[in-house]
Amino acid sequence: MNSARTDTQFASAVSTQPVTADAAAEVCQQALAALDGTPNLAFLFFSSHHVEAADALAKRVCDAIGSDNLLGCSGESIVGAGQEIEMEPAMSLWLARLPATTIQPMQLEYQRSGNEGAFTGWHPDLPDQWSDHSTLIVLGDPFSFPADLLLELMNNEHSGVPVIGGMASAGQTPGSNRLLLGPQAFSAGAAAVLLDGGVKVTPVVSQGCRPIGQHFVITKAERNVIQELGGVSAYRRLEELFQTLPTRDQELVQRGLHVGRVVSEYQDHFEQGDFLIRNVVGVDPEEGVIAIGDYVRPGQTVQFHVRDAETADGELRQLLSQVKQPSAAGLLFTCNGRGTRLFAEPHHDALAIQQGVGNIPLAGLFAAGELGPVGDKNFMHGFTASIALFEATAADAE
Repeated sequence: MNSARTDTQFASAVSTQPVTADAAAEVCQQALAALDGTPNLAFLFFSSHHVEAADALAKRVCDAIGSDNLLGCSGESIVGAGQEIEMEPAMSLWLARLPATTIQPMQLEYQRSGNEGAFTGWHPDLPDQWSDHSTLIVLGDPFSFPADLLLELMNNEHSGVPVIGGMASAGQTPGSNRLLLGPQAFSAGAAAVLLDGGVKVTPVVSQGCRPIGQHFVITKAERNVIQELGGVSAYRRLEELFQTLPTRDQELVQRGLHVGRVVSEYQDHFEQGDFLIRNVVGVDPEEGVIAIGDYVRPGQTVQFHVRDAETADGELRQLLSQVKQPSAAGLLFTCNGRGTRLFAEPHHDALAIQQGVGNIPLAGLFAAGELGPVGDKNFMHGFTASIALFEATAADAE
């Protein structure tokens, strides 16, 4: 499928061929046939079945599409053309022709020296000040690339620039994933690209949770342990809330509880989407404390949350309905805990995007961690669908 034939064009294709060469040939032929001209940006996502052939795959695809501006990574499950192909052989190719767009691909690594560290591999032509119209897309290896440190750096030095992406998920041990940048494959670090001008990218980050009870201000905490909420032990607050919940929500709390931290404290009213969601990783009734998967501090506002398929579906569709400009293409980084592990029917997130913004060229993967902004800051997420929607031009929308 392809967007309208204007200067800015997109195309995508997916193959379930188990032989890497056959799958690569199929996606390249189909995607190029839907694109009028040579692409200057490409993303390739592939299942574990193609990992061993990743080096040859990268070069084969670059040669076929006529561009070295290729980024890719391996995934447990692959998204392409309205499908989510779970745990089966799959390859998904996404092409873009983006005139008047600065495209700066990079192979990033984190180098440690003593107690300090720094990211290396930045493009030599990066400006000191990044444009407000720029977007950074990152594909990282979860075992070697500290994406949370990159996001912290971005939030501090390039505030307001969205970072969207996901962590490779095909391998369960260090060195077992593959990342692509141009004709090269590698197993550590990250493949990233900074886009600026020419095309607008809109992030959509659906964390799939809803708040329960009321919000509280943390009055005592240490590192990732919440000790008191509003002057009362955190566990006691949870106990009191649990007694007021309907049976359905009590079951969800027992199955998996989450805490949402308000991203912007400069609000009088907090709703779904105003929170950064983190898992509850431990509860100690004797000490009266609750531990979550993030650092907290006194003065922050939090609220308990639950997640289920109905909530995740409703939030994603609501967020997509709020996208103001027509979309011409998208990249989807959805958690490997979603798909049929969460929803009763397959292809949920991919189909929701089609139904929400149109039958656009789409590619992506089930990630081992999703990157995307909440408010004006970038975060690492879990159980989240993080989407990069590429805006259609006025001509595309006609």
